[in-house]
Amino acid sequence: MDFELNENQTMIASMIKDFGEKEITPFRNKWDDDQTFPVDVLKKLGELGLMGVVVPQEYGGSGFSYDEYITAIMELTKLDPGIGLSMAAHNSLCTGHILQFGNETQKKKWLPKLATAEWIGSWGLTEPNTGSDAGNMKTTAKKEGNEWVINGTKNWITHGKSSDITVVIVRTGEIGDSHGMTAFVVERGTPGFKGGKKEDKLGMRSSETAEMIFEDCRIPEENVLGEVGHGFIQSMKVLDGGRISIAALSLGIAEGAFEAALKYSQEREQFNQPIFNFQGISFKLSDMATKLEAAKLLTFKAAQLKNEGKNVTKASAMAKYYASECAVEFSNEAVQIFGGYGYTKDYPVEKYYRDSKLCTIGEGTSEIQKLVIARALLK
Repeated sequence: MDFELNENQTMIASMIKDFGEKEITPFRNKWDDDQTFPVDVLKKLGELGLMGVVVPQEYGGSGFSYDEYITAIMELTKLDPGIGLSMAAHNSLCTGHILQFGNETQKKKWLPKLATAEWIGSWGLTEPNTGSDAGNMKTTAKKEGNEWVINGTKNWITHGKSSDITVVIVRTGEIGDSHGMTAFVVERGTPGFKGGKKEDKLGMRSSETAEMIFEDCRIPEENVLGEVGHGFIQSMKVLDGGRISIAALSLGIAEGAFEAALKYSQEREQFNQPIFNFQGISFKLSDMATKLEAAKLLTFKAAQLKNEGKNVTKASAMAKYYASECAVEFSNEAVQIFGGYGYTKDYPVEKYYRDSKLCTIGEGTSEIQKLVIARALLK
């Protein structure tokens, strides 16, 4: 197993660092304060090939592996976790669902626009009454001739208002039936499809989270992804890959918080010496460094399995669970190491602290990850 970054990963990391210095770092506090979703930045990331990282070149993507994808998310997240989240959701959920389950006509129609960020994508599974319990969704699609009529509301949707295209999973059968849900592609501008309330969030504020509302929204038969009734099963497979994305997002926050704390511990002096010299600080950093390596190993193992086309359910759940908990722990410890300064917006650790919590919630809570892991142990 090679632990060194390959040439593509090194190139991507350098490119994102240069891009971030000009396009992200100067504006991230303003975006955070105003909860601005900078669509133009995602468009520019599309020009760099980062909005279709694993999409094959024949569909307009970069054609890279999950190794490069993880590196890209991590480096963007260090700059602004909200931008990392939006990039990851676009790649792994909307684009990933079409890539994995769309037919050739659908792939050629939608992937080139998504891979270049000409269109921004979203993905809708969660509803106001169903988070972990997706099987009880209330949004429905009923067949009328050669069309499907969708009614209902999805919430907590990344890019719910601003996306140009969405993949939405709705009920076409009985409540609770895992074969009673279907995935549809809906383009913005389709009558009956609109954005709803935008959430005012604790963190990840530069990434838009909003409702999607469907009112007698008519969708042609050719917009069904895969087979009717397979939407929930598809979603679970999409989330397997999505959890690698959130693990990478978590790694970006964890590494960003660790690097900031390590640097500060060598600059800040108390009692005529750097605070790193005190065991209370150096031992915190030692624990963080060790856990960071463990989280990276879990995440890149899951990526390797994904690259090889193997089952990643247990590996991605482990990576997501462990890395996300590390992100929260590290950002908390980083604030503690910074002391009073860590509680201000003058330093990045305050933002990492707020942004990190979503990683233990989105795309399956830590509790759901434990459930997935426990079930996998019995197979």
